[in-house]
Amino acid sequence: MQAGIKVFAPASVGNTAVGFDTLGFALEHPGDEVIVRFSDKPGLRITLIAGADGKLPYDLEKNTAGFAALKLLEHLGETGRGIEMELHKKMPIGSGLGSSAASAVAGVFAINELLKRPLEKKELLPFAMQGEYLASGGFHADNVAPCLLGGLLLVRDHETFDIHRLPVPKGIYATVIYPKVEVLTKDARSILSDSVPLKKFVQQNANLGAFIIGMYNSDIGLIGRALQDVVIEPQRARLIPLFYEVKEAAMKAGTLGCSISGAGPSIFAMSANSLIAEEVGEAMKEVYSNAKIEHTLYISPINQEGAVKL
Repeated sequence: MQAGIKVFAPASVGNTAVGFDTLGFALEHPGDEVIVRFSDKPGLRITLIAGADGKLPYDLEKNTAGFAALKLLEHLGETGRGIEMELHKKMPIGSGLGSSAASAVAGVFAINELLKRPLEKKELLPFAMQGEYLASGGFHADNVAPCLLGGLLLVRDHETFDIHRLPVPKGIYATVIYPKVEVLTKDARSILSDSVPLKKFVQQNANLGAFIIGMYNSDIGLIGRALQDVVIEPQRARLIPLFYEVKEAAMKAGTLGCSISGAGPSIFAMSANSLIAEEVGEAMKEVYSNAKIEHTLYISPINQEGAVKL
């Protein structure tokens, strides 16, 4: 067997409360791993999918990692090259943590590394986006971009990949709790209203602007006041068990803000330091433990690297 290359693509928090489809940040963990190696048999093949409980197909046209990788190979004129791919799912599917984005990013990043980096990292975005579209049905980069590039990113335009990195004040940590119920992005999008009341539109815009200013000025107080979703959260909260109880517990424990991670059901909180993030995590866990709802907790700084070769 030929030597392979292993890569890691991290989970991400999409929307970040105030930036529906436009803001997202990467976590240090969990994430997906992809292994690729050259093969004597022509073409790209997925030879192993681990950790997905049989939920993911081996068909390249239906698998986010495989489809994204195939589109990259088509662009490079390398579809005849024999390549074997293994996908190791190390994060939950349908969790609101950018699972499909992580697979798509890992797929294209691994192929690019195997072929000695014919493209720059940011140039891989269009191909990863095609894989994400396959899973979510939406052409949005608030998970894919931070997963690939790392950091807290603002997507001004998805079609032209007009993406900008925001500074993150030193010490900022994220706490994310995943109650083990599945919410698919397509389903979570289908319940959203096409219209927004003017008052809420104005408030959400003000919150987004203030959040960005807070990040640039390291104004922790302003970040906390701004981190409020008045548009999407009220519509999706009912999909998540005990959402408001978990949010209240996090706020009482001292977090800056708490909302839905991506489409849910994961809930994220952003805190000023790691100690508060840990205390917030304990408070969030207590709600689900008392209700006997199975859950997983992640505590992480903002991952500034994104996808990496292991």
